Amino acid sequence: MQYNSLGESNLKVSEICLGTMTFGQQNTIEEAHQQLNYAIDQGINFIDAAEMYPVPPHAETYGVTETYIGEWLKHQPRDQIIVATKIIGAGRRFKWVRNGVNQVDRDNIKQAVDDSLKRLQTDYIDLYQIHWPDRYVPQFGQTIFDPKQERETVSIAEQLEVFADVIKTGKIRYLGLSNETPWGVITFSYLAKQLGLPKVISIQNAYSLLNRVFDSALAEATYRENIGLLAYSPLAFGFLTGKYLTGDPGKTRITLFDRFGQRYLKPKVNEAVAAYVEVAQRHELSPTTLALAFVRSRWFVSSTIIGATTLEQLRENIDSVNVELTQEILSDIEAVYTQYPNPTP
Repeated sequence: MQYNSLGESNLKVSEICLGTMTFGQQNTIEEAHQQLNYAIDQGINFIDAAEMYPVPPHAETYGVTETYIGEWLKHQPRDQIIVATKIIGAGRRFKWVRNGVNQVDRDNIKQAVDDSLKRLQTDYIDLYQIHWPDRYVPQFGQTIFDPKQERETVSIAEQLEVFADVIKTGKIRYLGLSNETPWGVITFSYLAKQLGLPKVISIQNAYSLLNRVFDSALAEATYRENIGLLAYSPLAFGFLTGKYLTGDPGKTRITLFDRFGQRYLKPKVNEAVAAYVEVAQRHELSPTTLALAFVRSRWFVSSTIIGATTLEQLRENIDSVNVELTQEILSDIEAVYTQYPNPTP
């Protein structure tokens, strides 16, 4: 396992991060703890959660993922584990979370941090992330910016000022973004410098063989500002394993929860997946290993967030760190990408 510096921080994160959004919905607390123990034994030191987890979100399960992690974390050497979690952003009115008013303002930030600390049974959070922007931006498969969707928002300067206060208390160490845009990255960084406020160190966005939108403007923005990408959905919700090509993928997030189809059930997805599977087979790799090794190979990726519902899946995901893609394999991948660019942005 390799470890990478995360932005302008002293955090050294494992190149694989354990994502936990299945804990409490698809995984029991016993299964969650088995995954956590196995991940740590393999050298992973980085765990990612969110106050809204598990997914899909429900009032009955709100915060359960953090609770499961907290029951495990209290028995661990805290200073050896990097814990990340997130505050719910505006735009999705979860009525069961702080009365459905989820703007990233002072009251919500302070309450969300305190509640996460309690559930996680810890005194501090290493990386605290804004789950999605407080302002309007296209999200989760939407590709067109529509000014008519603009809404009232908390200014980025005000958000940074509140986070600065929380960091001073020691409750969080560093700030990160999630589902952000190039404009957001640059604005957060510029205002932090101008106002002497904490600079964001990371961005958590989707990135995979089926979604390489990050390659252009976001890659430049994060390079210029020294912000690391925490790549989520590197297997595109399991599509890149090839299991959906068989016609009977079993009980998966797509088959159990149809809401996730909006991003992945799109034209050319199956054709692209089949082409990547063929590349993997030609080079005697599993499709899963090919997909994860590709994401890990990108210069802007600080850590690849994996998620699993079984230990068997987790083992294969983690074992992908032992594979380095040759130039021949990367060339074959680029040939497929040229034919099927970003079918699931």
